[in-house]
Amino acid sequence: MRISLICFAVAAPIVATFVGMALADGESKDVLPPGSVSRADGLLAWNRIEAVVTHPRCANCHVDANAVPIWTPAGETKNRVHGMNIHGGESRIGAELIPCSTCHVTSTTANDPAPAPPHAGIDWQLAPVEFLWFGQSGAKICAQLRDPKRNGGRDAKGLIEHLRHDASLSGFIPRAWAPGEGRSTPPGTFEDHVRDIALWGAAGQPCPE
Repeated sequence: MRISLICFAVAAPIVATFVGMALADGESKDVLPPGSVSRADGLLAWNRIEAVVTHPRCANCHVDANAVPIWTPAGETKNRVHGMNIHGGESRIGAELIPCSTCHVTSTTANDPAPAPPHAGIDWQLAPVEFLWFGQSGAKICAQLRDPKRNGGRDAKGLIEHLRHDASLSGFIPRAWAPGEGRSTPPGTFEDHVRDIALWGAAGQPCPE
């Protein structure tokens, strides 16, 4: 038993080192060299990013200080205030009234078809109010996403790392493309979105005027 424990103690740091190297290598493959993409191509990438972040699967929980999530029921295209008088409160998780977790399960299993509530691998909550997307123009969202003071302190590489980290937890971002049968999805795929963020970042994160 002592020999096994010693082997584990020695092997664990080695395994952790290789895992860390693999993760770092995976991140470096996403990031493109600064200036390697033209401003024009960066703006085209932004157009595709905008189509994703303004889609109901992404924007409906990126609401203002009123903390009222938006709802787009399956089979409908018009956005409306979330049913059942749901309110995120100051906590942004609905702790003051009805917690998001009352219906939205934290689970990595596949989403069930509508009308079952979607779930994800992380606890459900509204995005911080600084991340307001719903009802905003593409230019305003672009300016927010490239501003470290309003995007969680992230540079272009940090935004990609955020996407990958969320995906590793089966979080909200990749789930936008797998919300359960009957619900619409953003254009493209999650990998397309990561690639577009990389292109936009390498172009200097240009925004429409």
